[in-house]
Amino acid sequence: MRAVVQRVHSAQCVVDGETVSQIEQGLIAFIGVFDDDTEEDVKKMANKISGLRVFRDEEGKLSLNATAVGGGVMIISNFVLAGRVTRGFRPDCTHAAKYDEGKRLYDMLADMVGETLPTVKGVFGAHMDITVHNDGPINVIIDTRELRK
Repeated sequence: MRAVVQRVHSAQCVVDGETVSQIEQGLIAFIGVFDDDTEEDVKKMANKISGLRVFRDEEGKLSLNATAVGGGVMIISNFVLAGRVTRGFRPDCTHAAKYDEGKRLYDMLADMVGETLPTVKGVFGAHMDITVHNDGPINVIIDTRELRK
């Protein structure tokens, strides 16, 4: 499972002209699910997103997580994150999870993060218009394959 997590002032997800989710201060996490991801990967990812310390404390250090600043999380599916561009220019997404399993693990991730932080999500598999007001910018890539070691 791979995520690109951004610190945001706000984010909004629109599908077919209708706002389906939005947050103010917090994190937006774009999630790619691989065909060999397991529930253990979901647990590791949820733990990393929930605990990610990218907010400044009184001394200006990045030492606070979203909980400490009263922030929320928006979880957005992005199957192309499971793609590779090692050959050519078009992402090869053959290692992305199949729809049913990808959705199951994506929903599980949102539920797990939601146990510690206010969490909203996009619509899995839909074309989404995402508006992000970045804060920083601060972007972090988390890959559970690296956490398996």
